[in-house]
Amino acid sequence: MTAIDIDQAPFKVSNLWTDQKSRGLLIQIVSLILLLLFIAYIANNTMSNLKLLGVETGYGFLSEPSNYDINQRPIEYDSRSSHGRAAVVGILNTMIVAVCGIVLATLLGFTAGVLRLSGNWLISRLVYCYVEFTRNVPVLLQILLWHGIIVHTLPLPRQALQPADGVFLSNRGFAIPWPQLEPAFWAVVVAFFAAIGGAVWFAGYAKKVQAETGKIYPVITINLAMIVLVPVVAFFLAGQPATLDWPALTGFNFKGGLTVKPEFIALWFALSVYTAAFISEIVRAGIMAVSHGQTEASYALGIRPNWTMRLVILPQALRVIIPPLISQYLNLTKNSSLAIAVGYMDIVATIGGISLNQTGRALECMSIVLAIYLTISLSISSVMNWYNKRVALVER
Repeated sequence: MTAIDIDQAPFKVSNLWTDQKSRGLLIQIVSLILLLLFIAYIANNTMSNLKLLGVETGYGFLSEPSNYDINQRPIEYDSRSSHGRAAVVGILNTMIVAVCGIVLATLLGFTAGVLRLSGNWLISRLVYCYVEFTRNVPVLLQILLWHGIIVHTLPLPRQALQPADGVFLSNRGFAIPWPQLEPAFWAVVVAFFAAIGGAVWFAGYAKKVQAETGKIYPVITINLAMIVLVPVVAFFLAGQPATLDWPALTGFNFKGGLTVKPEFIALWFALSVYTAAFISEIVRAGIMAVSHGQTEASYALGIRPNWTMRLVILPQALRVIIPPLISQYLNLTKNSSLAIAVGYMDIVATIGGISLNQTGRALECMSIVLAIYLTISLSISSVMNWYNKRVALVER
């Protein structure tokens, strides 16, 4: 039979099963349909049982007054606000502690991972003890420990420590000056993002110049100067569209400025220190995965040890570090749900705690909490997977 006869052969339904590619696609389609039917059956069965029990369902409760207060809120909120607004406050609090925790954990983890491989025996042993102790103590106990240290060791507001002008440390939190922004401040924001774009462009340009000529620009210094100086210049050109609100002791607590609650500080620091211990081992493994010949070759070319680590070792180690690092970022985000143990009002404490108890809408409240954590986790995973593809080796 010729090739033309094969191409013109009549189509048979049985070919869908005998062909390996079409058979695999068919199995996936059937499996997806069965899964959707199962989910629909469970949902319909649940709704029918709730209706028989006389339990109301729906998300209309989100527009009802919440009737409870939140101690730390990044947006305007009071007890007359709706459950929906309380959920937004909880989401923002969760994202704040997750982002701050990821940044601090990354800095501590990379530093500890490099120091763990230090030739200095004392530093290496100290980091080893930190890693082993932190990883083997439950994170909830560490959160409670740091919260207790802050609350019971720092003085009352009237005897607050003042390490700098306008900064007060007490067991009620850290009170710091906070800017009050005017409408013209948008120019500073635009300048800041423009400076970031310029820094990204310059980093790419410096990398290209280094690859072609070997000339090394002080990228970090120039980029930091650009990101700081450009918004500062824009700030003065716009007529200084911001004023500092200074905290002051009024009664038994501080008013004005920004007060960072001890609950947030304890949660942020505990999650960061705990996750950094795991990140340090990931960094150490990534560095050790790079052949030692790379280091020797770099030294043979006269490159200093710190530049060798920055330009030779870490770029190659990132290909090993990034995949497990994503899991640690996700773990930190999910561990933030332990915030309720110290009274930090995240999404679990607001919509998944007080709102649930007041309204009795357990199914709806928990579905919101699950959807929020799923969205945040998938967003972090998407960004990190994109970065992982950027640093991965290009296969030929």
